[in-house]
Amino acid sequence: MPEPKQRHTKSRRNRRRSQIKIQQKVFSICPKCKQRVLPHQMCPNCGYYKGRQVIDVLAKLEKRERKQKEKEIKESEKEKVSEKSLTMEDLSKK
Repeated sequence: MPEPKQRHTKSRRNRRRSQIKIQQKVFSICPKCKQRVLPHQMCPNCGYYKGRQVIDVLAKLEKRERKQKEKEIKESEKEKVSEKSLTMEDLSKK
């Protein structure tokens, strides 16, 4: 096996190692439930991917958890409806 003829300096070693680091994950937002989701992944909160339901999340929950989840979903849908229903007075406000 060949051996290096000269030793690499500390600065050269450190410059090479400066690129080896943990990078922060990039998240996108689920359009259905507004939770943070990894890109190209199904939303674990609501079970939707690309606007269609992939799995039924409520079917896998217990009865108490299912009721709580349904309540959260209804509240979030009410918020969406209230945001969309703007009157002319609301639109004219700055």
